[in-house]
Amino acid sequence: MEKKNIYFVSDLHLGIPDRASSLEREKLLVKWLTGIRNKTEALFLMGDLFDFWFEYSTVVPKGFVRLLGKLAEFTDAGIPVHLFRGNHDLWAFDYLEKEVGVQLHRKPAIMQMQNTNFYLAHGDGLGPGDRRYKFLKSIFEFRPNQLLFRWLHPDLGARLGSFFSRRSRLSKMAFAQKPDVLFEDEDEMLFQYAAKKAKLYPEVDYFVFGHRHIPSQIKITNKAELIILGDWISHFSYGIFENGKMQVKSIEK
Repeated sequence: MEKKNIYFVSDLHLGIPDRASSLEREKLLVKWLTGIRNKTEALFLMGDLFDFWFEYSTVVPKGFVRLLGKLAEFTDAGIPVHLFRGNHDLWAFDYLEKEVGVQLHRKPAIMQMQNTNFYLAHGDGLGPGDRRYKFLKSIFEFRPNQLLFRWLHPDLGARLGSFFSRRSRLSKMAFAQKPDVLFEDEDEMLFQYAAKKAKLYPEVDYFVFGHRHIPSQIKITNKAELIILGDWISHFSYGIFENGKMQVKSIEK
């Protein structure tokens, strides 16, 4: 039997910059997912699926029904769907697991698939530096702070969360398609992080991250490669593991 492919996608930031353009990107994603469904062994959503996501006890953000329905179609068909939380959807708790069947990951993970080892994470807060963000992330992930946020009315909480999400430097530059959104190899935190982890885990073949928005495929060692998946804002890129080889491609719109 012919092996199916493993697909990776990251940084869709659905919800911004406005409903109309977000819906257009969502429909494009659903169309792509429909086209790959019968060829998919597993689907990995590598974070920032939404620009803002928070789950109250009985309320989740409005919208995204086309995507959520399509993901449920995958899981109902027995196709594993994994979500590695990013910095914009770190408040995903259990709704997507219970209602859609998505397997939620909160920390980096090493997985073996088709005799190949993958080190998987969204990429935020990894590597040296960026102390300001790491401090903010610790505040956002502090359980009592999450419980306090739940006391806000969902309309207020969603507006407040969306306001701060829209201030993301990488998201703003990606939407503006700024030339300074570059991946500079050895100077990058994710490159340094992957190079360090490659020494600890020499069995890893591919380090797969989102977060940086720039599609990249870079050799780290004689064995390991660093994969940056890009985004679905300006690049509409994805990763595909096919016939024993990983590649970063872009869809044809």
